[in-house]
Amino acid sequence: MSGVALEPALLAAPAGVPVIDLIGAGKTYRSGSLEFEALRDVDLSIYAGEYVAVMGPSGSGKSTLMNLIGCLDPLTAGSYRLAGDDVDEMDEVDLAEVRNRRVGFVFQQFNLLASLTACRNVELPLVYGRVPARERRTRAVAALERVGLGDRLANRPGELSGGQQQRVAIARALVGEPALILADEPTGNLDSHSAREVLALLDELNGQGRTIVLITHELEVAQHARRIVRVHDGRILSDEVNR
Repeated sequence: MSGVALEPALLAAPAGVPVIDLIGAGKTYRSGSLEFEALRDVDLSIYAGEYVAVMGPSGSGKSTLMNLIGCLDPLTAGSYRLAGDDVDEMDEVDLAEVRNRRVGFVFQQFNLLASLTACRNVELPLVYGRVPARERRTRAVAALERVGLGDRLANRPGELSGGQQQRVAIARALVGEPALILADEPTGNLDSHSAREVLALLDELNGQGRTIVLITHELEVAQHARRIVRVHDGRILSDEVNR
């Protein structure tokens, strides 16, 4: 971000250590006597600067995998190290820091607050991080300019197209300068033109050195990544370099 003195929230793993390292990872949901095994025996390592697509049909476990990677949900089996740190040993303060500062989330539904302007929506993670108001504004404006919406600061979500709303969501994910971006079906609610714009923006962010994990059920979307991990029935079926 030009003109903004900001230290990136880097996931500083030692040399040769993956940013994301899941070993024998599993997730079982329980409701009374019922159990559902959403993920089982997942081994997955992702290194800094990679662009990885996790691809699979609805119900395959790919979104559950994203929730585990983003520390939104705990494992019920196996282990997860984030930049060399054992997530199971993190307390709630540590996990909140990961979610709010070190990882940027982009969702299919945008999750923007209809009553707030684009700029105020982008500021929200910084509000939770207790960043002073003037700095919040400066960083939010810079993030929106980065995604090409510097002229839409005062617009509310209802005044923006679907593609523009998703770019606001990406700006919100970027405002804390995370090194890792998790995008769950980010083009799912977009027309083809807007989808291409969002994917081009993710390509650009990866080119700037950010690690990106893209969750999708579409091969055309997955092919933007440099590596495709295919998931089915809670297991990894294949893990291949795309280009």
